[in-house]
Amino acid sequence: MNIIDELKWRGLIFQVSDEDGLRKHFETPGRALYCGFDPTAKSLHIGNMVPLLALLRFKRAGHDPIVLMGGATGRIGDPSGKDQERQLLAYETIEANIENIRGQVHALFGSDTRVVNNYDWTSGMTIVEFLRDVGKHFTVNAMMAKESVRQRIERDEVGISFTEFSYQILQAMDFEFLYRAHDCRLQIGGSDQWGNITAGTELVRKKAGGQAYALTFPLLTTASGAKFGKSEKGAIYMDPSLTSPWDFYQYWVNVDDRDVVKLLKVFTFKGQEEIAALAARVAEAPQLREAQRALAAEMTAMVHGADELAKIETAVEVLFGAGDPAGADAPTLRAALGSAPQVAYAAAELPPLAQILVDLGLCKSKGAARKDIEAGAVRVNMQPVADQLFTPGAGDFLHGEVLLVRKGKKHWGLVTLR
Repeated sequence: MNIIDELKWRGLIFQVSDEDGLRKHFETPGRALYCGFDPTAKSLHIGNMVPLLALLRFKRAGHDPIVLMGGATGRIGDPSGKDQERQLLAYETIEANIENIRGQVHALFGSDTRVVNNYDWTSGMTIVEFLRDVGKHFTVNAMMAKESVRQRIERDEVGISFTEFSYQILQAMDFEFLYRAHDCRLQIGGSDQWGNITAGTELVRKKAGGQAYALTFPLLTTASGAKFGKSEKGAIYMDPSLTSPWDFYQYWVNVDDRDVVKLLKVFTFKGQEEIAALAARVAEAPQLREAQRALAAEMTAMVHGADELAKIETAVEVLFGAGDPAGADAPTLRAALGSAPQVAYAAAELPPLAQILVDLGLCKSKGAARKDIEAGAVRVNMQPVADQLFTPGAGDFLHGEVLLVRKGKKHWGLVTLR
């Protein structure tokens, strides 16, 4: 299947400048294409994974993806999709973000994938060169007609600065540079980037006399109408210091049945038959969440690695199945119970279990706690405890770090040593 046809059945094409020409162009292996990412945060998030994985699909189809880091454009700020001026970041912050994101890209693609920084070909240009050699190819009329600019101009109380107004010219320069340097003829991006990308195709035509293509993806929304990729805690990042692997996994496990098939097409490399089979399982037995678990497993292994996925799946078995808690990873258990009540004690001052239940807020009084213990409603590290006077010792803590307490089937608490 031609890569353009694959993108179509996966629902990944929203706009394309010349579909027939683009399909013919990519019939030849080794074609270059790129997508740009401004380093406005230390990590990419799962919304960025739509174009990232599209680049990876092109690579697996035998082509040459280029990941562009916006060392220059990130200093300016893209007005696309923003109703007010972006806050400018310190240069040091931008450079640190670039290095962190570069590591994420190489972990996903392999170190052989080209990662470039547009600051390298922008920083040496003088303002006169910029205006004379590049600016003359743009009319203010056309620039003001771009959706990202027009929306801001129509809001008198916000407006748009010359800095952000010029962003589309800088992005167009990237396309023209990569066209000349690497015969790169396609730029991909989100639907909000259409104006910026087509500015680049026009610059390639006017300044280099070449043919270039634009392709954008549709805006992903959930069945409820919300923007995809947000949770109660905010964006879902690829960096484990910002979003734990457990929370990353759980985000995918918890997606709506109405969304999961679409997300399997967009985010996984599963073929049509496998996705169709998972779609059938959603219809037949939605309570099993087989499609969601398949999605979560592939995404977590891709971003965080197979070892991290194994830790999470072990913790899932402990918390929701019959797994051995001794085999679970302590940091993963901490993350899994991050929203559960927690309490910490010194190893030499561990109180009786009844007091722990009160301190965790799982019981209102020690008397009520002792009754729950006697009734067999309390488990420690998944083992039932019937002794009302039971006091855990430091040796009961998993990996010397955590003690799992559960009352009934759904009420959890986490005890740690300080």
